[in-house]
Amino acid sequence: MMDVDQAARIIRNGGVIAYPTEAVWGLGCDPWNQQAVYRILDIKQRPVEKGVILIGASEDQFAPLLNPLSCEERARLKSTWPGPYTWLIPDPAGWAPDWVRGQFDTVAVRITAHPLVKTLCEATGHPIVSTSANLAGKDPLLTFSGVEEVFGSLLDGIVPGETGEQKTPSKIQDLRSGQLVRAG
Repeated sequence: MMDVDQAARIIRNGGVIAYPTEAVWGLGCDPWNQQAVYRILDIKQRPVEKGVILIGASEDQFAPLLNPLSCEERARLKSTWPGPYTWLIPDPAGWAPDWVRGQFDTVAVRITAHPLVKTLCEATGHPIVSTSANLAGKDPLLTFSGVEEVFGSLLDGIVPGETGEQKTPSKIQDLRSGQLVRAG
């Protein structure tokens, strides 16, 4: 069985892993490693234009993105974090690479409340990609065995654990417009 430190090492070395999140299993890697992100997109059969979510352990891990925000915007984020709530945050300075943002000028960001994922992000030292473990158009996988069956041979590791109590993937909301992009 792989532990969190091994998983963090794999991520830092450009690998791709699966791990449980608040609701579903996710695929993750280093968001600044273009080859790793494209590998996940390939595995999922997902176009780069859609972008991917970044998940982190704390606001500190997203400081370059959060520092320019207004007090009101920061308060809105704090009212939902940590937890299964993803915000589309403006990225005018290009903190996140194009292959993370996709066709957007925002970054999809979540601060996790899942203890295992929080520890993984802390051990990695930065946010990681968090995209649901599923093929494009298919339902996200909910179990370790499902992930192992569908993706096992395509990944560098699977972190064992349980998903959280959340029954649906995270809500996604645009910070600027307030528009709900995906209901949780």
